[in-house]
Amino acid sequence: MHFIVSSTSLLKNLQLVGGIISANVVLPILEDFLFELDGNGLTLTGGDMETMIKVQMEIQREITDAEGDKTGRICIPSKILLEYLKNLPEQPVHFTINKDDNSIEISSNTGKYKIGGEKADEYPKEPQPNDATSFTLPSVRLAEAINKTLFATSTDTLRPAMTGVYFELAQDGITFVATDAHRLVKLTRNDINCPEEGGIIVPRKPLQQLKNIIPGDDSPLEISYNSSHLFVQNNKIRLSCRLIEGKFPPYKAVIPADNPFNLIINRNDLISSLRRVSIFANKSTSQVVFDIVGNTVSISAQDIDFSYEGKEQLNCQYNGEDMKIAFNARLLIEMLNNMEGEEIKLELSMPSRAGIYRPVEKTENEDLLMLLMPLMVGI
Repeated sequence: MHFIVSSTSLLKNLQLVGGIISANVVLPILEDFLFELDGNGLTLTGGDMETMIKVQMEIQREITDAEGDKTGRICIPSKILLEYLKNLPEQPVHFTINKDDNSIEISSNTGKYKIGGEKADEYPKEPQPNDATSFTLPSVRLAEAINKTLFATSTDTLRPAMTGVYFELAQDGITFVATDAHRLVKLTRNDINCPEEGGIIVPRKPLQQLKNIIPGDDSPLEISYNSSHLFVQNNKIRLSCRLIEGKFPPYKAVIPADNPFNLIINRNDLISSLRRVSIFANKSTSQVVFDIVGNTVSISAQDIDFSYEGKEQLNCQYNGEDMKIAFNARLLIEMLNNMEGEEIKLELSMPSRAGIYRPVEKTENEDLLMLLMPLMVGI
């Protein structure tokens, strides 16, 4: 088995699949990349016990009379290969694999190197999309949905259903939901048609990798799912991952049906103010207080233990009763950073009920809602 490949191109593609490889693996062979050669195509695979990513790339080839050189499979240690390629300037790299002892010889313009590989037959098999339901959507739409929801997933393994993003599927659209019990994000797109209604919970880790490897354009992605796995692919990349079992919390019950008071404010001004004022907040709660009077909102924080205190005022447009309500500044800043547009609208009803944040400027075919639970003022 022999092939020639660009060092830069190989490194770039290996980094796409390498992000899924865990530091602590259950099977030692999962520390490897799986290389599969078929003519002028090379498929690179990385995975853990739950997720597998495959990327296809083209290779260069020297004329050879040996038919066996054109096909083959081998597992190559990921860590040493990545470290080598990161320190190698752009140039052709020759790989020669000895099928008798699974040794791998790597040749470049600067030298020759040898490492030991493992039999590809020992690498875990890719799950198959049996009885799967499929639909397509533009790549950029999935990337945007992941970016706007993933940050709100929980890290509490005792509540596994909340550690992923819920895909609520319907024939007239798809809704992406994430929550960690303190905040909730709901993104609905009505320009994506699913063949049937249903719901799946996709884990955080494969979604993190997926947003890094799919293109940010309108190229189509094929989405397939069955009772146990999600499959995402285009003409170059294929990802499969195990779904989270269980039922997603009844998120609709958390969203207030009526928040009559509306506050409109510049998003970047609010983020900047929160960053400054929160420096003086209690580090365990990150509490900031919004004191809304007329068309002015005072943002304040204090840490009694150290006699810290900070306060700023911002202009806003407010329609409602004067109110004092507190939020976690760290969570709020992260939410606002994952919204778009110049202005945001905060919908309120009373200090003890959740605040709903929305972008003032609507994106076509998209409805974005972010909810943040309040803190008790003074705590």
